[in-house]
Amino acid sequence: MTDKVLIYSRFPKSMMVRFAERFELLDTGGKPAHEVFSADELSGIRAMLTAGGTPLGPEAMDEFPKLGAIVCYGTGYDGVDLKAAASRNIAVGHSPGANAASVADIAMTLMLATTRRILVADQYVRSGDWAASKQSPMMRPQVGMPGRRIGVYGMGEIGRKIAARCAAFESEVGYFSRTRYDLPYRYFPSLEALVDWCSVLMIAVRAGGETQHVVNGDILRRLGADGYVVNISRGSVIDEKALVAALSDKTIAGAGLDVYEKEPHAPDALTALPNVVFAPHIGGHTVESHVAMQNCVLANLTAFFEGKPLPYAVKSA
Repeated sequence: MTDKVLIYSRFPKSMMVRFAERFELLDTGGKPAHEVFSADELSGIRAMLTAGGTPLGPEAMDEFPKLGAIVCYGTGYDGVDLKAAASRNIAVGHSPGANAASVADIAMTLMLATTRRILVADQYVRSGDWAASKQSPMMRPQVGMPGRRIGVYGMGEIGRKIAARCAAFESEVGYFSRTRYDLPYRYFPSLEALVDWCSVLMIAVRAGGETQHVVNGDILRRLGADGYVVNISRGSVIDEKALVAALSDKTIAGAGLDVYEKEPHAPDALTALPNVVFAPHIGGHTVESHVAMQNCVLANLTAFFEGKPLPYAVKSA
């Protein structure tokens, strides 16, 4: 009998092809499972696949009395109540570091696009203003990368790759994380100290209750009028209302965002601002990253159904 896996979040079908070759998938399409499948079909579910940011608390877990494994597609697992899972002997797995390189690349792309005003420059060419020699204050020289102080908040796999890329651009790199590592970058004892020092804050911290809105109005004021913030972590880390205010009144110079408090992000006060560069949460969206993440998912699910520990288990679960 083929092992059954409940697809709890909404995923493109193309991303599920490899899993369907090995398991029988019960795909909810992102809808509540009981609306799509009968209680009989759900009663025997032992494993589920979810997006890390999808809320998955104790009540949802209790809908599946035989649930033994929650496997997250990707690095994140902030939507999963780890304490609730542990108390129910449910193993939680993810794909640590599988998309780190591609997410770091997007962080650099957003930083360069924001600090060098690439969208403004693109429009300057498209509009004909450059050809007409029309002067634009938005095209004045900007500070370059050599010597720029880049602060990395969070020094996991993604943070380290961001730091290495920034160093290659001849920038000074500093960081703050819960742990101080033996790295060739300056360590700061607090987020406040880091933003007082840097001109670009790169957010690469893992999302959770302790980081909810940690980048608030005070942190943005400390970053200063020449400062930029780039977020490739989770939208919950930034107080979005405070960010809109800081961008609107020029408390900071600009922002590059791949993640948002509510996704997908509809046009609103934030997207109306000209000093922000946006991406639709595509940090890990490369062919190589998806293959690597799928490899981790397959390894976790296969091990679970064989009665073995998950090879890519969430350590704090």
